Amino acid sequence: MAPFLYPTPVIQGFKEKIDALSVQGDRLYVGTSTGNLHIYHAEEQQDGEEMVFTLIEVKKALTRRSIEQLGFVKHLDLNLLVVLSESTVTLFPLPTTSPPTVLHKAKAAFSFAVHSSVQDIELETHSSVEDDFAKPKPVPMLVTQLLVGCRRKVVIYTWRDGEAQETKEAPLPHSARIISFLDHDNVCFAYSPTEYALFTISTMTAVEISTPLPITSSASAGAMGALSGLTGYMTLGLGAKPKPASVRISEKEVVISKDSQGLIIGLDAKVSRTASIEWPAPPEELAYVKPYLFSVLPPGCVDINSPEFSNLIPSTQTYPSQPNFIPTSVLQIRSSLSLLATQTIPFPFRQPSSTSSTFSGTTGPVAHATIRLLSPSPIEKAPLYLVTTPTDRAAATLDGSTIWQFKMKSWTDQLDELVIDGQYADALALLDTLDEAALPDKETRRTRIRALNAVADFREAKFDNAIDTFIELDFNPAKVVALYPEQVAGRLSVPLDGWIPLYGGPKLVDDDTVSTTSSPNDTGKAKNEERDGSDTHSQDVSATGGLLDTLTVPVAPIAESFRERIGTGLSVKMGAMIRSMPAKEELTSPPNTGSKSKRAVPDDLHRSIEALLRYLSDRRPKLGKALESVGITPKNQSHAAAPLSEASIEELFALPNVSLVVLTPEQLLRCAQIVDTALYKSYLVIRPSLLGSLCRLPNWCEVSEVEEDLRSRKKYAELVDLFNGKKMHAQALALLRELGEKEADVEDQLSPTIQYLQKLGPEHLQQIFESSRWVFATDSNLAFDIFTSEDVELPRQEVSIFLAGIDVKISARYLEFIIEERHEQTPAFHDRLAELYFSMTISAKKKGDDQARNEMYTKLLQFISSNNIYSVDRLYGTLSSTDLFEARAILLGRLGRHGQALELYVYRMHDYLKAEEYCKRVYEPGSETNGIFLTLLRLYLRPTVHISEDLLPPALDLIGRHNTRLDIVETLQLLPPLVTAQNVRAFLIEALRAPLFDTSVIRHISKARHDQLSRRLMLLQTKRVKVTDSRICPQCHKRIGNSVIAVHAPRYVHPP
Repeated sequence: MAPFLYPTPVIQGFKEKIDALSVQGDRLYVGTSTGNLHIYHAEEQQDGEEMVFTLIEVKKALTRRSIEQLGFVKHLDLNLLVVLSESTVTLFPLPTTSPPTVLHKAKAAFSFAVHSSVQDIELETHSSVEDDFAKPKPVPMLVTQLLVGCRRKVVIYTWRDGEAQETKEAPLPHSARIISFLDHDNVCFAYSPTEYALFTISTMTAVEISTPLPITSSASAGAMGALSGLTGYMTLGLGAKPKPASVRISEKEVVISKDSQGLIIGLDAKVSRTASIEWPAPPEELAYVKPYLFSVLPPGCVDINSPEFSNLIPSTQTYPSQPNFIPTSVLQIRSSLSLLATQTIPFPFRQPSSTSSTFSGTTGPVAHATIRLLSPSPIEKAPLYLVTTPTDRAAATLDGSTIWQFKMKSWTDQLDELVIDGQYADALALLDTLDEAALPDKETRRTRIRALNAVADFREAKFDNAIDTFIELDFNPAKVVALYPEQVAGRLSVPLDGWIPLYGGPKLVDDDTVSTTSSPNDTGKAKNEERDGSDTHSQDVSATGGLLDTLTVPVAPIAESFRERIGTGLSVKMGAMIRSMPAKEELTSPPNTGSKSKRAVPDDLHRSIEALLRYLSDRRPKLGKALESVGITPKNQSHAAAPLSEASIEELFALPNVSLVVLTPEQLLRCAQIVDTALYKSYLVIRPSLLGSLCRLPNWCEVSEVEEDLRSRKKYAELVDLFNGKKMHAQALALLRELGEKEADVEDQLSPTIQYLQKLGPEHLQQIFESSRWVFATDSNLAFDIFTSEDVELPRQEVSIFLAGIDVKISARYLEFIIEERHEQTPAFHDRLAELYFSMTISAKKKGDDQARNEMYTKLLQFISSNNIYSVDRLYGTLSSTDLFEARAILLGRLGRHGQALELYVYRMHDYLKAEEYCKRVYEPGSETNGIFLTLLRLYLRPTVHISEDLLPPALDLIGRHNTRLDIVETLQLLPPLVTAQNVRAFLIEALRAPLFDTSVIRHISKARHDQLSRRLMLLQTKRVKVTDSRICPQCHKRIGNSVIAVHAPRYVHPP
């Protein structure tokens, strides 16, 4: 990439020897060896391409001798021209240049440098208060520093906002021949070609720059070896004494020339970069225009066939002899970012044309000239001016010197050319040096070029670096996935030659459409026409402007020689770069172990997909949160979303490369589908064992993209889970049936389908019914489990009706399940179950199946006896005309018609035990059923129908067993006259124990006992005891006297 336009002469035929040159605004100042100062005015033409310089003034004899260096000190009200002449520095006010001011302290000066910057200066105050409010605040000021290198010392002059400050001096071990400012505090001194120092203004100290031992470059050694037998001008450049050279390339780095090496020195006075510049010979002069380093190389040192220079030298130059080396001085331009040569221009500077001859031809002698970069090193801005003077004195006298102007190409053109050449890292480094004012679309271009650089990293198997970039850029997942083979990317996969256009780079055109023999003018026209094309893969970035949007680069075969490379132009560079990369199929095919290619890495595919998984894993949760914020979730809406297959490839590639928060819900959905589909395919390739867990989670995967792969790998369980997640239940159940039919065991055949159907909700009821029919046809017992799942609740009415259509027994079983297990309280289900029991009982009777009839009838009786929810009236209306007497009796009892129920037991069924059990079941003392046993006894002893059977024995058994529950009087009245007391002895005994009789007996016995005791008391009260003075107590044998006595039968005593 040539960053500068070809140099153009702006001043020709300058007869005096030019020793100094400087530019200030629209003025060009030229200092001569005779002390004259020529001032030119630069004016731009209307076309904006050329500058016209007009001599406006000549300051004759400004100095007595040669003007060695020019510089400027400029402020708002201060405009000084700094002139070094006769080892003295003089300040001339402009525009009058009088009166001059000689800097007497800067005697024996060798060089000077000027630096201007805005600094925050703390003004001195005399306040005695030391609090924070009294501290002076820094004031921004424009500070200009003039540093003069004198014999073994340095003198510093300073101006602050145009006001001169105190002059400072510092001793030096050597004299500074060249001075280069890094910033306002650090300066690089070049003492000699091998001695350099870094000077700090704040401390006024100099530190010697330490450099590694010089290394003889291969180019220099080759040049010296090739020219060892030559004499004359061919060896003058290589044998010339090297000059000290240094130039600032940033505020932290400076380039110094040491022998044939260019070393990058940092603020610590040490080499700051491992890479260095290898010149074929020590450069004669250095200059810097951000971000490019100019160096003038001596004649006979640049090898034409050197890979470093051959593709940069124009094919239009002609030399009479020695075709391997350029016999004239060469101006070389390098990038200060990569330190690589970007442009090499030999003298004479001739604009390339279609009529130029090749290197091998000869047309005449070559003119030799000295090239001097007399512009001050801190210029840093284009254009750059240089001076050429013929070495031949006669030619110099006749033609004079020429001042050439180097104009830099626009930043846009430079970036586009770097992209065309595939130098994405250099393009990014160049972007970092620019600001928004110089390039308004800087960030857009940075994103594009970083993406292209990531593609280049990906192609070189630097997968992690590429993926990290895509993540940082929030890049369109469709384009990221497109870099992978079809087994991962599917229809999004793009061949290798489409990668660069897909990511916004130049479109490649087949070499058949480009003539390799076309002239440069034709090539330029073709290039302009190609730039008018549009890239279908870059619709999302078409609004960014610049050549990069529509660049197309022709692809030609690899050139066999340097001349062919020159002839085919940029198309060859891009084509060779693309073909030098291994084919995309290397990611999918096993490497050839016998090949010497270092790209044949066995695990490239695995490593690339591992890197892709990092990208997909980063995008997936972020997309999920973004979709969730707008109410879209895969669990509920993935089945309703438009399939990814409905979107065209162009539509997917057109998704913008922006943050997810900027995307619309539709764009977010497409990105989620792309990410999940690629994630499934990636897992299928390198982690098939983990695919199951991924399939079971809600996702946006496109089933049609992975179904075939899953079937081919027999990942049926994962495919079923995927169908389930997408609510494609018909496909999942069809697959399960297909797989089940291959099983020999019935349970293994049906269990997967049953388990799947158990998880479906009521919204899929028709699908459940349809898919369960074949299961019921195979094994109804196993199939019944479909409707007993605890995970979901299906509408019971519809399920009952469906099961009845298959088999009423299954329907009855289902009703039993929901009533007993799920405690269903709806009367309709209870009525339906009773009706099913009845219908199955009648059906079994008609079929003569007594076992089935008894089983169903038993269930009916148990149900209507224990259940209280069904409608009794309705069921009795159904059973009233049948011979199901026991069921009718139970229902009559439920209706409170106990007499009719007992009649059925006694007169129809003749089952007296069940009649008695019925009475036990409904009997409740103190209620309306208190006389139920008497009712049964009456049916026995006073039949309402004519019967032939004697009912007295069951009546007497009833009286004997339940005499306490029978009314005694009514029972005795019902007994026939011929019944003896012995037959009812137990009844009579129990009757006497009845409370009525028992109370009367106790009353009379109590009265008789009371009378007996009263008679005994009267008898005792009639007895007497006479106590005299001589009466002795029989107990203590003392005389009683007047003591209290107690009379006991049969004796009396008194207390002691």
